[in-house]
Amino acid sequence: QVQLVESGGGLVQAGGSLRLSCAASGSIFSIYAMGWYRQAPGKQRELVATVTTGGSTNYLDSVKGRFTISRDSAKSTAFLQMNSLKPEDTAVYYCIADTRTVGRYWGQGTQVTVSS
Repeated sequence: QVQLVESGGGLVQAGGSLRLSCAASGSIFSIYAMGWYRQAPGKQRELVATVTTGGSTNYLDSVKGRFTISRDSAKSTAFLQMNSLKPEDTAVYYCIADTRTVGRYWGQGTQVTVSS
C-alpha cells in the first residue's frame, strides 16, 4: 500500500507561481514513477508531468517551459513547481504513484485556481 498526501494548492494571480508537493508513505520502495494529473470543470483529466526513479521527466505540451517536476533524494516526495501560471491552469491537481506491485495510486487532489 502507498499513501499519497498532496499540499501546496491555492489561489494565485496569472503570472504567479505555486509549488505542489506529494508525500508518499508506505511501500515507497515499489514506486518507479510519480506524477501529476489535473482536471478542470467540464474537461477530461489530463496528465501534466511525470518523473521516474531514474530522473526521466515528461510534460504536457502546454506546460513545458513553465512547470518543473522533481523528486527528493529519498524518492518519497514529488514536487511540481508551476511558474507563469495561466487561468487555463485552473484545475484540481492529483498526484499519482506508479508501483511495480499493485499499479497506480492516486492522491486526494488539491485545488489550483489562477485568477486573471
